[in-house]
Amino acid sequence: MKVVLPAAGLGTRLLPATKEQPKEMLSLFTEGKDDQLCVKPLLQMVYEQLYDAGFREFCFVVGRGKRTIEDHFTPDKSYVELMHEKGKDQLARELDSFYEKVKNSTIVWVNQPEAKGFGDAVLKAKSFVDDDQILVHAGDTYITSSGSDHLERVREAHKEYDSEATLTLQEVENPQKYGVVEVEEASSNVYDVKNAIEKPEEPPTNLAIMPVYIFEPSIFDALKQTSPGKGNEIQLTDGFMKLAEWGRDIRAIKLKEDEVRWDIGTSETYWEALKGSYEYSEKKLSQ
Repeated sequence: MKVVLPAAGLGTRLLPATKEQPKEMLSLFTEGKDDQLCVKPLLQMVYEQLYDAGFREFCFVVGRGKRTIEDHFTPDKSYVELMHEKGKDQLARELDSFYEKVKNSTIVWVNQPEAKGFGDAVLKAKSFVDDDQILVHAGDTYITSSGSDHLERVREAHKEYDSEATLTLQEVENPQKYGVVEVEEASSNVYDVKNAIEKPEEPPTNLAIMPVYIFEPSIFDALKQTSPGKGNEIQLTDGFMKLAEWGRDIRAIKLKEDEVRWDIGTSETYWEALKGSYEYSEKKLSQ
């Protein structure tokens, strides 16, 4: 299964920090080598989590001014050697581990020249995907779970129910900010998606769509026939609901209560992510 990582948003809600730096490259705390606290770009954390879960083929969808991302994902052995020379061996090992994963991955870069929406960003990856299943993961959101269990659950549900699309959901207090779904329970923690609305003024439920999805290649046909929606952008939510209109099955799993989401889309959520990642990492390192 291939991975599509959209990271082409303008990040205007985080200006001026994101004027030259992509928001996906803003850093959070995590556990590093030698049981040391480490600071990493969120996009690197997402990539490494997916790599550790077994994925090896990645397509990064980037926009104008996102050269920083490609530079970061280009191994720089001379810099690792420099860190060793300066006695910063722990940091050198951290970089070396990341670069080893990059070398063992197939990474493709696709450009989204204009910010036309999350659905448009996924559509840009069509030539990379060919006829394979894809896991789509936003570049500005990280989800913690024991052993990345949420990734395994969404894969298992997609396979078991032979779905055209499988979503990840979370119960939230402010569903107006998200895509929201109406569901019927198919089995324990697997749901049939009956309807989905992007950022509704009057949400029918508090089940919000989290940006971790699995799709069959048919999502590209659906997105091609999806008109711009909320914000005059091509919304991925409208794309997979097009699949539902065609009679295709859309399933979903729900995050558990102890599974935490860090979203850096706004200054407020970035502050919460910084605090949460520090506390979470400190707790893990002390165990």
